[in-house]
Amino acid sequence: MNNSTAVDVFIDGGIIAYPTEAVFGLGCDPDNKMAVENLLRLKKRPVEKGLILLAANYSQLLPYIEDGLIPQDKRFEVLSRWPNGITQVVPKNKLTPAWLTGRFDTIAVRVTDQPDVVALCKQINKPIVSTSANLTGEEPAKTWQAIEQNSALSSKVDFIIKGQTLGFTQPSTIIDALTGETFRS
Repeated sequence: MNNSTAVDVFIDGGIIAYPTEAVFGLGCDPDNKMAVENLLRLKKRPVEKGLILLAANYSQLLPYIEDGLIPQDKRFEVLSRWPNGITQVVPKNKLTPAWLTGRFDTIAVRVTDQPDVVALCKQINKPIVSTSANLTGEEPAKTWQAIEQNSALSSKVDFIIKGQTLGFTQPSTIIDALTGETFRS
């Protein structure tokens, strides 16, 4: 896949490594069940845990969330947290597949301003699955070089976007968008 682009790999159901706010992420097309299953297998991550969707803007998340269940008085609060390293758990759309949400009736979503991810999401006009670039239990990769040096990862990743994280020191905080409860800080 030497001449492929990240968009080509995404469309073909491949796995992409890319920079986020603090660490590198692994992602794929959220609507491609086989791609998501391959990603979960690579990470050794159980499907029950669910995944994060990372988008360039809120409208890209609308097909996956139940926007009508976000009360009007909470909407400004939810939207004002982005773009930033804050992942918000929101009600899922009834059509959103379990391979994204796991055992939950919610879905974790984030709008980023990391330029490489924004460019990719705008080109594909949808969010990308986002999970840290590591095998479960290992430290997440913070650079594309770290991914290339980890043969367990690099041999299974179809494309690496060779950009830089935004320099945050911790992976995204995960909160319940409606209650403000923090799941990971």
